[in-house]
Amino acid sequence: MNVDSDSDISISDYEETENTVSRSKAKGKGKATDKRKKDKAKRKPKDVQAYTWEANFTRSWETVQEDEGGSLQGAVNDWVARGRRKRLLEPQNAIRRTIIRHMVLIVDLSTSMMDRDMRPTRFALTLQYAREFVLEWFDQNPLGQMAVVGMRAGVGERVCDMSGNPQDVLKSISDRHKLEPTGEPSLQNSIEMARNSMNHLPTHSSREILIIFGSLTTCDPGNIHDTLDQCVQNRIRISIVALAAEMKICRDLCDKTGGQFGVAMNEGHFKDLLFELVPPPAQRALPRSSNAGGGGPGGGGSSTNPASDLMVMGFPTRLPDTSPPSLCVCHSELRSKGFLCPRCLAKICDVPTDCDICGLMIVSSPHLARSYHHLFPVKPYAAVASFDAVADVSSSPSCHACSKPFPTTVSQNVADGMSAIGRYRCPDCNTDFCSDCDVFVHDVIHCCPGCGK
Repeated sequence: MNVDSDSDISISDYEETENTVSRSKAKGKGKATDKRKKDKAKRKPKDVQAYTWEANFTRSWETVQEDEGGSLQGAVNDWVARGRRKRLLEPQNAIRRTIIRHMVLIVDLSTSMMDRDMRPTRFALTLQYAREFVLEWFDQNPLGQMAVVGMRAGVGERVCDMSGNPQDVLKSISDRHKLEPTGEPSLQNSIEMARNSMNHLPTHSSREILIIFGSLTTCDPGNIHDTLDQCVQNRIRISIVALAAEMKICRDLCDKTGGQFGVAMNEGHFKDLLFELVPPPAQRALPRSSNAGGGGPGGGGSSTNPASDLMVMGFPTRLPDTSPPSLCVCHSELRSKGFLCPRCLAKICDVPTDCDICGLMIVSSPHLARSYHHLFPVKPYAAVASFDAVADVSSSPSCHACSKPFPTTVSQNVADGMSAIGRYRCPDCNTDFCSDCDVFVHDVIHCCPGCGK
């Protein structure tokens, strides 16, 4: 019986086979090593920012850096210094602004918004920033009203009508399933819908369109330049925040109407571009000819300041919650609480708004008072460089607002625009404040505690 066994293989044949296998393994290992080195060299420049979320994670860590002692105070000082430098670049004099604003927010709902170059997607990030923008916009512009329009499938869809209640606007953009992106966007159809909804607005209010655009194409039924000319004629200001790249038609829409245009480079820049549109824009001066009799010195001429016209406002009466239910004119629903129009005594739900019966603009006095800080901004505080600029240190050892003691030593590492001794002085009342109160005065209360200006 023939039985195969390993003993039939000679020793010399075994040694020769072992040497051959070892040489082939070494040769294959060398080839694999060289291949890995080549692949690594090829992948190296691509792995620097392979994914957007990895690049963003790196940038977030680089934003906040510790000093030698492990403290984050240096990063906080840099953030405050950037805010101070930005505030110093703003105009310090009173500028004529329109505090009664009407804005239409146009959101791109095309398939390009599902791209993941901004995490998690452009669509999800846009809805998140839009909600934050709406809250901040109504907080800074209590007399303003906003509508929302979506553009998808080549048409413009009305998401929310013009409303002065931020909760109505937030509710309209909170349901993601109703705003699911599909199809191609249409700039012309969306702008036409927004323009038609603002034709009836009075001339003393601003008409603005803010477009969040993430596509590189637009599907328009006609010539969009005709729509642009009509927007210029109706004095509608168009601002665009692009998420993909700059398009010439978008630049022309913003430049010819006096709006702002920007391309978001990352998530943080996207939010900055949006929130730059929160303050009311400066009113553009239109030249008007004087009267035939020459109302000014030198006879006939022209003035660049537009005429100041009085406008009619009404302050409503607020109904208590225990009042008997009655129908409101805005929703035709039975409600107990609400406001009464001072002219026609019609019941409305929220203010500010326009009465549906008599057309009177109804506002509340706190809303009107809160809108004035845009017209008369607080002057930037001057950073005190050294103790030589302080007349008597013992007379003002602490902050005038919060009574926090000032530092008694001079800081060595000071960012540009910051005070080395932690003092910031009001140019009108010459009182000193700390850095926290400086930020709080200019960003929140908009009134100097020392002089009341």
